[in-house]
Amino acid sequence: MASFDQNTITRQQPKLMLVEPMLTMRGIARSFGAVQALRGVDVTVYPGEVLGIVGESGSGKSTLLRMMNLEDTPNTGSYHLNLPGRDDGDLFELDRFERRMLRARHIGIVYQNPHIGLLMSHTSSGNVAERLLIAGNRNFAELRARTRESLAASEFPIERMDATPRELSGGMQQRVQLAKAIALEPAILLLDEPTTGLDVSVQALVLDTLKRLQRDRQITMVLVSHDLGVIRTMADRVVVMRRGEIVEQGLADQIFQDPQHQYTQQLVHAKL
Repeated sequence: MASFDQNTITRQQPKLMLVEPMLTMRGIARSFGAVQALRGVDVTVYPGEVLGIVGESGSGKSTLLRMMNLEDTPNTGSYHLNLPGRDDGDLFELDRFERRMLRARHIGIVYQNPHIGLLMSHTSSGNVAERLLIAGNRNFAELRARTRESLAASEFPIERMDATPRELSGGMQQRVQLAKAIALEPAILLLDEPTTGLDVSVQALVLDTLKRLQRDRQITMVLVSHDLGVIRTMADRVVVMRRGEIVEQGLADQIFQDPQHQYTQQLVHAKL
């Protein structure tokens, strides 16, 4: 499938990092048997920015994103979110229930495979409402109103809100995932290959929606993708991963115009 053309959407200028980080991970290491998926990874994400994580298959980028979503615990390392009025300490020390509630209220995620993020036999509106229910909202009228608002914000056709995801196209399924992810206005939105498998024109529409949401709501985003066109379009800063390590990171313009590491140079030149 053709990759997305970064010229379709103009990326805004990088933001100055003059504030405290929203997300901080230090020394993240994770092994699966003899396979070392992550090797002492340090990551910082600032409020309102889009951090792009790029690398070939097996580089560890999706494993790192699962750590950010508290779906897994590393062998070593720490994880802190700077949330107003909260001090949860190292998030990896939270129990299962505490993790679930923190994810429901403060972390949104859109998976590459909608079958992971959605209940395919439930209505689209029911999928969004589920997230609100987990966070404790029980008022039916408010649930319905907030569900409609979230679906509209993701540019999902409201007249189809009671259709099940299995009745929808891949692009529409991703919009339902996005609506579910932003329903509680999370502090950070995680995007795991959100446009993979979509036609180029549909990719452009999905990315345009993400850019508008980021601009209008100042949502902090972490975007994982193997497609450098998507990363270049969306990201303010870029982290390049290879074999479980970060080999280079910096402002997007610097990474794409003057890559320093040989592996990054190969990625960029292959795209060009």
